[in-house]
Amino acid sequence: MSPYRVAVVGSGPAGVYATEALVRGRDDVWVDVYDRLPTPYGLVRYGVAPDHPRIKSIVGALRKVLERDRVRFLGDVRVGADVTTGELGALYDAVVFATGAPTGRRLAIAGEDLAGVWSAADFVAWYSGHPDHADLGESLGPAAESAVVIGAGNVALDVARLLVKSAADLEQTDMPPHVLDRLAHSGVREVHLVCRRGPEHARFSAKELRELLDLDGVGIAIDAEGLPDRSTDPLTAANLKAFADLARSGTVPGGRTLRFHFRTRPVELLGAGGAVAAVRLERTRGPGGTATPAVGITDLKAGLVVSAVGHRSTPIGTLPFDEGLGRVPHAAGRVLGADGRAVAGQYVAGWVKRGPSGVVGTNRACAAETVAAVLADLADRPPRGAGPEAVDRLLAGRGIRPVGYDGWLSIDAEEIGRGRALGRARTKIPDWETLRRVAAGAGRPGPHSA
Repeated sequence: MSPYRVAVVGSGPAGVYATEALVRGRDDVWVDVYDRLPTPYGLVRYGVAPDHPRIKSIVGALRKVLERDRVRFLGDVRVGADVTTGELGALYDAVVFATGAPTGRRLAIAGEDLAGVWSAADFVAWYSGHPDHADLGESLGPAAESAVVIGAGNVALDVARLLVKSAADLEQTDMPPHVLDRLAHSGVREVHLVCRRGPEHARFSAKELRELLDLDGVGIAIDAEGLPDRSTDPLTAANLKAFADLARSGTVPGGRTLRFHFRTRPVELLGAGGAVAAVRLERTRGPGGTATPAVGITDLKAGLVVSAVGHRSTPIGTLPFDEGLGRVPHAAGRVLGADGRAVAGQYVAGWVKRGPSGVVGTNRACAAETVAAVLADLADRPPRGAGPEAVDRLLAGRGIRPVGYDGWLSIDAEEIGRGRALGRARTKIPDWETLRRVAAGAGRPGPHSA
């Protein structure tokens, strides 16, 4: 009997975990893993802070999955454009969409479209070497002496930390040279971290907070009188202890400063000459961070504003999409149509399924639930998916040349080589042209071994 053919769209942790569960679940399942980028691993590659290599070590486990027999990587293919979701449905027995949440949520306040205002999703992608975000214009030029980061989670803390870190601290990361150069010559001397609620409600981790104590030449400013004394929740208590230690660390004469602003929210971004110049803030009260009307209005000077208030998924071709929730409607991973019934052969995993929540490891259980639904449904029908040659013919007929896993290995080797030349473990290639050129010498993806 012919094998079952499954397409997984997205090669981040959710997609790779789904792939692993599929090939482990049945010996007669073959998987094609699609990605819009020529490189796999999604947010592990383009979303984890460059100075946190320990988290990036998960790539080793993801790599083993993509190197398995019965798994094929097809990078640089845009599902919904190069190949439609309907065409995938006709070519495969099942399609699992694991495309994540690639865009940042908006603040929904006046001035958000001024130059120099960035979502954390875009800013993190820039310093991580994503080819869609090769330049920030003049947002980090010498005139931007003050930056404001809005958010109370680890992404906001990552952005703030990287903005105050010295060039010497960053030069051992895998950041592209143009990013390191821009950060090294940035005029930013003060970074303000604005949090709508109090420190007891912040979603930072104590470990990441304590990293700030080890920054050379960086002062930390926190209002110690506004810190609660204790908490019965162990994680909150650890955070409050970290905040107290940071508050005692003080400022550093002549150095950069990171200032925490709790119980404060932005109400307007003020511009000058089409670029952001300041952030208007108001004080908040209560556990939900509700505003105190007309009290405590202040303006913070800012040449750069980064909004880290969450991510959002985007529609995928003709796949059903709930605009209100920002994700695909589903039942245990089975995509639901407008009538509330499961759409045959369509499934979701990861952030596009549950929303942007959890850590990298959360995606494993999420993918397992989805794959259980896939395998249960496949057991009720014989294979009907086309072979890899049919996929290749369709893409070739449109002039689409996917980057196969060998192409990714060529990119990987080139980045490692560039890093070694600079005394680093890796230096990322940040542009589409070079990524495609380096990958091209490895040829197209080959058919699965049967």
